[in-house]
Amino acid sequence: MTQDMDKEGRFQARRAVEVLAPAALQSPLIFASPHSGRDYPGELLRNSRLDRHSLRQSEDSYVDLLFDEAPHFGAPLLRALFPRAYVDVNRSRDEIDPRMFADDVPKTADSRSSRVIAGLGVIPRIVADGQDIYGRKLYYLDARGRLAACYDPYHRTLRELIDQARARFGCAILIDCHSMPSAGGAPFRAGEPRIDFVLGDRFGSSCAPSIIRFVEDVLTGMGYQTARNAPYAGGYVASSYGRPRNGVHALQIEINRSLYLDERRIARTDGFEPLRRNMISLMERLTAFDADDLRLPQAAE
Repeated sequence: MTQDMDKEGRFQARRAVEVLAPAALQSPLIFASPHSGRDYPGELLRNSRLDRHSLRQSEDSYVDLLFDEAPHFGAPLLRALFPRAYVDVNRSRDEIDPRMFADDVPKTADSRSSRVIAGLGVIPRIVADGQDIYGRKLYYLDARGRLAACYDPYHRTLRELIDQARARFGCAILIDCHSMPSAGGAPFRAGEPRIDFVLGDRFGSSCAPSIIRFVEDVLTGMGYQTARNAPYAGGYVASSYGRPRNGVHALQIEINRSLYLDERRIARTDGFEPLRRNMISLMERLTAFDADDLRLPQAAE
């Protein structure tokens, strides 16, 4: 739960995460959208030097709506309701930038992380286009409150969903859903086609090869251009949860925003519904994926 003040100065509780759950769990699949939250706390809007539209540049806008039919196929969708510019759950909890704070940060802070140095730690310093979010330093006490209210509930819920899938099916398959700026899908070399989807499995370490190959085949069969691990190999969620030997598989999917979004206006285009229909088809195909080889031996007996 995040907190915000009402007109009388009282703190109001706000939900941090939402799970769209199926009536009955029928698949080891879990879909997650960590960066599509659109509930901007007043605290952020008051303290930021940027307006809401500028802050929204960091969103994976409307990605949750592309996958919100997951429960129809017996799989849950976990989505963060808070914005990425407020807390980024695809980071380690320790990826804290001490330059942002007027007081001391914990000694465990990973200030040398490349993402922290770039301004994109768990409490981001900049938005996606490089603008500073704040005009003054924050206090770590406030950051700690954000982590407790947003980061912890998201990861606690994600762990619960993974544990449920493993207990029921002997494995869990996490599909971590993101979008990328159209510039990120530009051809690497002149004459090459635009990349529509980047599939990230941490270079083969976060999920079984059969999963990424299956998704790749489905998407290319739909006419999309795909790439593996470049320029996005998977973030903190894929690297920390993807443990194939323990029956947990994590695949990050990055969708080129030009397929469905007017990036300047942050508005859905006519391409949104056709893409959504294709993502529904992808989810349907995935629920038919043969996961027998992924199950832990003790669970399969």
